[in-house]
Parts: sequence; C-alpha cells; structure tokens
Amino acid sequence: MAQTGFYGQRLAQFLRLKNVPSSLITRSLRSTEVAVTEAWNDNPEPALSGSYREDAYNVSLKLQDYPDCELWDNGKCVVKADIRAGATYLYDLKRDPRYVIDKPFHSLHFYVPRSALDGIAEQFGAPRIGELTCPLGVGHDDAIMRHLGASLLEALRRQDEANQLFIDHTMLALTAHVAQTYGGLQPINELARGGLASWQVRRACERLDSDLGGTLSLQRIAAELGLSVSHFSRAFRISTGLPPHQWLLRQRVKAAKQLMSVRDLTLSEIAISAGFANQSHFTKVFSAHVGVSPAAWRREALGVRDRES
Repeated sequence: MAQTGFYGQRLAQFLRLKNVPSSLITRSLRSTEVAVTEAWNDNPEPALSGSYREDAYNVSLKLQDYPDCELWDNGKCVVKADIRAGATYLYDLKRDPRYVIDKPFHSLHFYVPRSALDGIAEQFGAPRIGELTCPLGVGHDDAIMRHLGASLLEALRRQDEANQLFIDHTMLALTAHVAQTYGGLQPINELARGGLASWQVRRACERLDSDLGGTLSLQRIAAELGLSVSHFSRAFRISTGLPPHQWLLRQRVKAAKQLMSVRDLTLSEIAISAGFANQSHFTKVFSAHVGVSPAAWRREALGVRDRES
C-alpha cells in the first residue's frame, strides 16, 4: 500500500535525511494510517526543514535537547525556543510548521491525521473534536507519551519481534490520549463495561490461535465480531484478563511448551513454529512468562539435556 501521510519517505524529505527511517503503522481507525517514526541526525547540514501541509498533526516526543530552535509558521519565523528532551510537542500540519535544522536531533514523530481523531471520537460516542492545543515551541511534560513512546521505540528497533496486535493496541491508546489530553475529547457513551459474549470470546481466541505470528490486525478481528476496535479491546481484556497481544504471547509460550516435548526439534525450530521472530525473542518472552529459560524448562520437564541450537 502506498504511503499517504507524514512519516517514512515524507518525513525523511522534511528533515533532510539521507536515508528513510523505519515506521510502524496501524490502520485500526476507519482504515486511516496512524504512524510512528524514529528520526535522528548527528551531523546535519544547516538548512531550513522541508515544507508539508495536511489536515493532520505531528506529535513529537523529543529524545534529545535542541536549544535555540528557530520555528516557522505559515512561511514566517515566529519564535525561538529551547526544545527539551522528554517533552512532547504538537505541530498542526495545516500551518506548514518548519524549523531551522542546524544541530543534532533525535525524536519520535507520531503522525495523527484528522480522520483518525474523528474515528476515535466515533468509537467513544463523542462529538468530533476541534483543533488540538499546540502552541508552537511549547513542550508538555506528558508521562503517558513517554511511556507509550518507550514501548514503541523498542518495537521500532525490534520490528521482527513486534506483532501487529501490539502496534494496533498501543497506537490506539496513543491516539485516544492525544484526543483527550490536547483536544478535550469527552466521551458521551462509556465503552461497554461487560466482556464479550461466550461465542465472541471463542471466535476471537480461535482467530488469534490460528495466527501465532501476530499478523492479524485488531481491526480485522473486531470487524468479524461486529465491534469497534476500542470496544473489542476492552471487552476482550475483561473476558480473558489480558489484552489481545498479551494473550497471544501466552499462547505462543503454551505452544512452545507442547513443541518442546518433541525431542528432535531444536529450540530455534520451536521458536519459529510457535510464532516467535527467532530463538532470542523466544528465550526473552518465555523467560519473562515462565521464570526460567526454555532450555532449563525443557531439561526439567523431560529430564534430558537439551540441544541449544
């Protein structure tokens, strides 16, 4: 699918980057793309950033200080500000925000289009929000953004280990947080407090179990049950005690235990068969859930010395 928003190639052009940074994308809100990109340059050539306009927002979590930043709005330099690491800054892309690139930078950029904000309002049963609060050069001490950003930063750097359910879940939470915190979103109808019907739990679990690799999206599973993504995510957690991506990890561990009873299979073969990216990913997740490494668990369970490769 062709890129449509302010991430990847377009963000690289805007920031004058030689290489296109990787992005994570979800399409859980009206099939609209919401994306996160990590961008940095330790030795930029001084220049004014590129130009880009769209009815969307760039929500940027700064990972490095950027002192005396010259910020532009609608073609004019309007302010200089000290940009602080750990703070969140919002930019209205309709106003063509730009800045002078003359120092090293490192940030996470979240692309949140208007259609995604409309979609989250719809799922919360709320009126559409107006403009987000985003005074140029003003940073926000937002602990939730730092927490979500840290999770997505890890996923960006280990994309082979990040399943689509996790990306969808985290980006949905981020969009809802932005809409409520900076757009004043006020839900009218609370999401259902109850869980899924028994047939819905069974169907959802069957779908998740059939795709241990985690390629199915939240949107697809929710649509099959006739539910919004927000409703499904909350109700599934109520019914099972876990969000979908965590439930999937538990099933991977369960499948791996069953496979480890086959002594001819190596741990690397078991890792791939159970939906993990590789043996290292398998060991990390299994150890976190079980408390011991796969090799140690297998030796204890079978009473034999396991092959490690």
